[in-house]
Formats: sequence, structure tokens, C-alpha cells
Amino acid sequence: MYIDVYNILILSGINIIMVLGLNLITGVTGQLSLGHAAFIGIGAYTSSLLMMMFNVPFGVALIAAALMAGLIGGLFSIPILRLRGDYLAIATLGFCEVVRVIFTNMKVTINGEVQRLSVSLANIPQHINLPLILILVCFSILFMISLERSKFGLALRSIREDEVASQMMGIDIARHKVMAFAISSAFAGLGGALMASNITAIQPIDFGFKLSIGILCMLVLGGMGSIVGVIAGTIILTSIPELLRFAAEYRMIMYGVVLIIMMVFRPRGLFGNIRVNV
Repeated sequence: MYIDVYNILILSGINIIMVLGLNLITGVTGQLSLGHAAFIGIGAYTSSLLMMMFNVPFGVALIAAALMAGLIGGLFSIPILRLRGDYLAIATLGFCEVVRVIFTNMKVTINGEVQRLSVSLANIPQHINLPLILILVCFSILFMISLERSKFGLALRSIREDEVASQMMGIDIARHKVMAFAISSAFAGLGGALMASNITAIQPIDFGFKLSIGILCMLVLGGMGSIVGVIAGTIILTSIPELLRFAAEYRMIMYGVVLIIMMVFRPRGLFGNIRVNV
């Protein structure tokens, strides 16, 4: 049985970046989001189209993808600030589907040809390699640790515990939520750009509800609010499908069994009790 360890490490690194973004808004701030795939898709298409249509360098395309996803995430969060719990989850899920449908029906002109947003990057020089992914993962982890240790991070955790008490303490709830959504979306966009360059071909169906749930499962398995949990949960759930290729017809069943066992015996996740010290 051949196991592509290099590819597993690449995928794990990309997923860690995306799950760190979701952890900020769901684990740290306590706002359940099921629309993370929308921002991943925005980042993927932003970087891909910039490189294909305007020959933008890869590094610039990554930055643009993160900024675009962060901007849209911040703007999207403004009208849903008053929603909580299930209502917020439904709103973010609806946004995810809206973005997917827009991608499905949108047409662009590439190399003089009008086509739908099923983009192939096969002719674009690939820049994805393990050292680059490790550098971006380390940057993302250090950024999130610094953020959680800051006054801003403390305010976000306060909002998660009790919004009313936080407001009485002088915390601007709306501003902090918008900023959290924007940062979370930016990391999703960065991960999406890396994912697009890694798989070299993307289509709207790749960024639907299934992807959002997959990212959320990684976060829940590791432990919401825990950066160590994000890393562990992501690596485990990214590795399982590859490690179980010898039983392709049963691997998704086994994948589900692992999740069920973990939620029964570790309902807070593998490292749900580990937090950043402040």
C-alpha cells in the first residue's frame, strides 16, 4: 500500500490555515458559521482568475485572495450581527449556497473564450510546495496566538461567554464581530487560493455545504477554541481518507465511525481543554 505522505502534509497544511480561520469566529468568538466554504471559494476564484486573466504573480494573487475574502466576509457580517445560534448558522449556510449558485451561473472571458467558472490551472506554473505551506502555516499559527493573547482576543472570548455582560463592560460588540468575520474569511480565502493552486482545477460544486461541514468537523474533533486542537483534528481527518485508500468502499464509513467515537468519549474534542495562555 502506497501512502503519499508529501501530499498529506500539503493538504493538512492548507486545511490548518482554513480551520484556524473558522476557529476564530466559531471557537473563539462563539458564532457558529456554516458558510466557510463560500469564502474559501472566493479566495480560490480570485487568485485563479487573477493569474489566468491578468498574469498576476502567485504571491500577489494569494494576498488579493485573502483581502477579497476578508472584505466580503466583513461586509456580509454587518447585516447578520444580531443573529445568534441556529439563526446565524442558517444565514451563513444560505450565503454559502448563494455564492455557489453565483459561481455556477457566472461566465468569464479567458483567452478570448467565454466560459463558466470551471477553471483549470494546468497551464499555470505551480508554486505550491511543502516549505511554502509550512511557512504559511507557522505564520497563521503565530498570528492567531498573538491575536488571542491581545485585548482584541480577550474581547472576543468575552463576547462568546456573554454578549450582554461584554457590552456593559464597554466592548463594541458589532465592531469586534465584523473584524472577527473579516479575519476569519481572509484566512479562508488564503486557504482557498492555496487549495486551487494545489489541485489545479476548480468548479463551483467544490465549494458547497460539504466542504463547510468537513472544515467544521476538523475543528470539532480537535476542540473548538484550541489551536493545538485545530492542528491535531485537521491532520487526523485529512489523513484518514488517504490512509484508508486500501478500503475505498468503506473508508467514509470508517471516517464517520471515528467521528462518532470521538464525540461520545471526548465531546469537547481531543484538545478542547487546551487554550492559549494570556
